[in-house]
Amino acid sequence: MARPEPGDLFVVGCSSSEVLGEKIGSHSSMEAAAAVLDGIWPVLQENGLFLAAQCCEHLNRALVVEREVQLRERLERVNAVPQPKAGGSFATQTYARMVHPVLVSSVQAVCGMDIGDTLIGMHLRRVAVPVRLSIRRIGQANLVCARTRLPFTGGSRAVYDEALL
Repeated sequence: MARPEPGDLFVVGCSSSEVLGEKIGSHSSMEAAAAVLDGIWPVLQENGLFLAAQCCEHLNRALVVEREVQLRERLERVNAVPQPKAGGSFATQTYARMVHPVLVSSVQAVCGMDIGDTLIGMHLRRVAVPVRLSIRRIGQANLVCARTRLPFTGGSRAVYDEALL
């Protein structure tokens, strides 16, 4: 994908502990998570993108999505309700705000944002490409963004569609 399109999934992993300058998983903060979500979600909604909020490793990095996304994408649903210390504050806040939240085991998002080294790469489509922003931190947390592009196929004679790069 050169650019995300309405209906696409945008994965976010966020360590509220890292945002506060603490070690990941050590100082989960519902307030910090709410502030991050307040900044991200309206932009996603304005652009017609669906949020997939990654839980922490205690829930095997499952993701919070709207039930309609789970059904549309035929995603494997798992049974858990995120909590600040088992899932993380960002996933907990997202679960509380969604209309019909469910947890799924994985997604293949077209782009995403990793706040605090949460390792969202497993939930991105092939081929991930870094996106450089002027903002490199949210609070004290490292910020890494990525988009995906279609894999190239062919050899030295192949011609590619520049709009899809």
